[in-house]
Amino acid sequence: MRQFPLEMHQMAPGRVVEWRMRSTAGAPADTGGTGDAPGDTASDTPGDTAGRRASFNQDKHFTVAEESRGADDPVASWIAVTFEVKGALVEHALTRALLAFVRRHEVLRCEFRRLAGELACEPIAAAELALDTVPVADFDSSEALRGFLADRFKRSIDTLSWPLFTMGAVLREDSATVYLAFDHIVCDGLSMPIVVHEVQNAYEALCRGEEIDLPPAPSYLDFAEEQRRRYLSIAADDERLGYWKSFMARGGGEFFPRFPLELGVEPDRMYPIVNEASPLLDAGEAEVFEKACRAVDGKPFMGVLAAVAVCLREAGGPGVYRGFMPVSERGRAGWANSVGWFVNTMPIEFDASPGRDFAQVMAAVRAGFGEMMEHIDVPFVRAWQLLAPAEFAARSWPYPVNFFSYIDVRKCPGAERHEDWRPTSHVWSARANGACSWFQRDADGLHMNSIYVDTAAARRTMDDFQEALRATVREIARHGSFRRPVALTAPRRPVGAALGAAAPVGAAALPNDTAP
Repeated sequence: MRQFPLEMHQMAPGRVVEWRMRSTAGAPADTGGTGDAPGDTASDTPGDTAGRRASFNQDKHFTVAEESRGADDPVASWIAVTFEVKGALVEHALTRALLAFVRRHEVLRCEFRRLAGELACEPIAAAELALDTVPVADFDSSEALRGFLADRFKRSIDTLSWPLFTMGAVLREDSATVYLAFDHIVCDGLSMPIVVHEVQNAYEALCRGEEIDLPPAPSYLDFAEEQRRRYLSIAADDERLGYWKSFMARGGGEFFPRFPLELGVEPDRMYPIVNEASPLLDAGEAEVFEKACRAVDGKPFMGVLAAVAVCLREAGGPGVYRGFMPVSERGRAGWANSVGWFVNTMPIEFDASPGRDFAQVMAAVRAGFGEMMEHIDVPFVRAWQLLAPAEFAARSWPYPVNFFSYIDVRKCPGAERHEDWRPTSHVWSARANGACSWFQRDADGLHMNSIYVDTAAARRTMDDFQEALRATVREIARHGSFRRPVALTAPRRPVGAALGAAAPVGAAALPNDTAP
């Protein structure tokens, strides 16, 4: 399962239908074939329709959308997933599978409201939801189909209005491509494999005449409420912010670690984006790369991060790597099967100075990661609000930020069926003023997807960086070391303190935002 731009998807054309969500509250009790399927997991528990508090991630995301809308400067983004269904689609079975999926995950049924300053989530009762199947159009070319979907996702995903996702399929005589696109406020990168796994398993079960049988999936709203209870009352002098404060002190007092290469951006200006993806290692090379990392007591994601740090240094960046790493919060309390925004973004720092060999840099990465993981309790948005309040009031990160994300989708639910289902994930943002890169490991190898500002300097920098990184990870795979220099073809001067701008909040935290 790879993440790459939707425009790169080689999707066969066909007839497009969509499933539109609606509430039946106050309407006659006529499901029209979209009611409970056997095994539907509608959660009509006490309090299911009561208002709940949003998470810190959700609150900040919604606030940025509100403020940008009020300034006629909308910040837009979406996360999408597609997967394949073999054979002629059984539409009624997919309808019931999709409805069961939405009913199962309370966050997808939420309408967000600003109440007394706080963002409240008001879930619609699961039993009140229904789906309507709507024919859309026929497409006879892949290019036209991709253009339609890109435009559809942009127009239909709106942080300020429900539903916060769209669902559809491209139908053919012998196959179908199912697509779902979401606003980030209801999901993260690791939610995408869950979507595929649940909908496909439910669909296949219904086609066999069986009940839907899925493991428990606690509500993200419970996670958000617990987060609020634990961290809303903390103050800037709380000892749990000590790791953040020491990180800031070593970086000249700045909360955000700067991206250390030239992108050619101007302060307070947003830019159109470049969204590109390419392979770094094939399946065999990725296996050898992992063995090289294990040989020096590291993990593959540590090896990739070490290579990134060395490439940035050779391009003119500092010897000490400083960056943000998103960390999944699913594993701490049984959220492995839940859809939501289970991501905490944390700073990481380690020494990758000249003269250090691969084993030494890996040891530094391992130590830096271990230190980071000991201090992951405080939510990123809360730390931002308390330690950088002036920057927190802005609608974007203040300058280009160093950002690293890695995910091994082979460990996700349903990974054993990915060869059959052929899932893909896609992210998009309207504009940016920095750069973000995501790395994915799947059965086909190691891949890189980057979104960055569309400037001449950024294109040169990112093209050179990608080539240097590819060469470096291949050197590690072949020789277990940084055997040869990895300098870029045309080194860029480091970004100085006077340079400004960064990715918008919605883009800087786009999905596959999970560390292993």
